[in-house]
Amino acid sequence: MSIIPNMRAIFKPVQPLIQHADTGVQYKEYWPDEHLQSLIYCYWELYTTVPLLQDFLYRVVADGCMDIFFDRRNPSDAYVMGFSDRYTAFPVGRDFHYIGIRFLPTMFPQLFNVQAHELAQQATLLQDVIPQTAKFLASSNIEVVDMSAIMEQLDAHFLRILLQREIKIDTRLYESLEKIMKADTHLHIEKDLQEGISARQLRRLFERYIGDTPKTFQKIVRFQKMLQGKPSHQALRRHLHYLDAGYYDQAHFIKEFKTLYGLTPNKVFEK
Repeated sequence: MSIIPNMRAIFKPVQPLIQHADTGVQYKEYWPDEHLQSLIYCYWELYTTVPLLQDFLYRVVADGCMDIFFDRRNPSDAYVMGFSDRYTAFPVGRDFHYIGIRFLPTMFPQLFNVQAHELAQQATLLQDVIPQTAKFLASSNIEVVDMSAIMEQLDAHFLRILLQREIKIDTRLYESLEKIMKADTHLHIEKDLQEGISARQLRRLFERYIGDTPKTFQKIVRFQKMLQGKPSHQALRRHLHYLDAGYYDQAHFIKEFKTLYGLTPNKVFEK
C-alpha cells in the first residue's frame, strides 16, 4: 500500500546518532515491512551496552514526526510523543533499552484516527490514545526476544490495523506537504500553498494531521534539510546556506537551530 509514494523519498527525518561506542550507548534504526513504509519511517532502539556511571540525557531533535516508544523491559509503560516545535531532552537513567516506532508526518493520526494537535508538545501514555496497541505491547513477549522478532511482531500488529482502517486522503494537504518538502528555498505559505483552499482550511488540516501550522512544519523541514546536508562550519559561513533556506540572517538561523536541536550549529557541525 502506498499512500504518498514520494514522501519517504523526499523527507528523511534525522535524529542525532550516538557518536562514540565507548559511551556505552547505542542508537539504531530499522526499516519496517515494505507495506508499512508509506506510514512508518523506521523502528528504532536506544540502549546501553554497559551500565553508565551517570544518568544519560537523550536529546530528540524536532523532526515533524510522531513516535511510540517504550522500554522493552516494561512494554506496558508505553508513550506517544507528539509533534514538537523544539528539541526535547529525556532523562533515561543509566541502564535502559528503549524501542520506538517513528511515523512519517500525518500517518499516526491517519492510522489511529486521532487529532495530532491534541498530542503535540508532550509525551502521552499510549493507553490513553490507542489502548489496542498498548494492550498488544503489554501482552507481548518483547522483553525476552531479539530485535528481529520484535520487528516481526510490530509489523504484524500494524499491518492488521492497516487492513482494518480506511484511510482518507485530502489531496490538498498532501500537495502542500510535497511542496514544502521539495522546496529548495523558503515558501510563502499564503502565496505558494493555497491553491483551492483557504488559509483557515489549510491550517485546520495541518493541525489535525501534523499537529501545528504549515509555517511551523516548514520551519522544521528546512532545519531537517540542513541536518541532512551536514555542512561544515566553514561552509555555512562561506556559502551563507542559512540565507538560501529562508533565514533572515545568521542570528535568526542560530537561534532557531538551537531551539530545534538544543545545540548551536557551530557545535553540531564543528567537524
